[in-house]
Amino acid sequence: MKKNTLISITSIQWQDDEKSETELLTRAEINFNKNSGTIIYEDTEATGFEGSVTTIKVKGNKEASVIRTGSANSFMSLEVGNRHYCQYGTPFGSMQIGIYTHTIENTLNENGRLYLKYTLDMNASHLSDNELIINVQNTDNQKG
Repeated sequence: MKKNTLISITSIQWQDDEKSETELLTRAEINFNKNSGTIIYEDTEATGFEGSVTTIKVKGNKEASVIRTGSANSFMSLEVGNRHYCQYGTPFGSMQIGIYTHTIENTLNENGRLYLKYTLDMNASHLSDNELIINVQNTDNQKG
């Protein structure tokens, strides 16, 4: 099923025992069926990637990818229990990072949720522990 809807995105990051949390409420195009789905949304200044579009693809509870195109380009491949190397673009330049995925919980539907928990490293040095939580909100009965 494909639809345009409202999503809330919560990004939590721990670095050196310091926690930072960012929340964003935005419109997105979602496409989901049984165990897979795609979420596409425009980044804003709040995410630090204004001028980019993020596409999140998920297959069941084992695999996901986060693809950002535009002012910043990156491709992160997430697979539970495995470590992948990924190009990660920022407005300041691109870098290669390692990403180890701990958890993917995928219940995408009209009021569903996607939860990703992963660790980032660079040159085998720990960068951060991360959680990404996306909640899909059914807006069929709302105007706008």
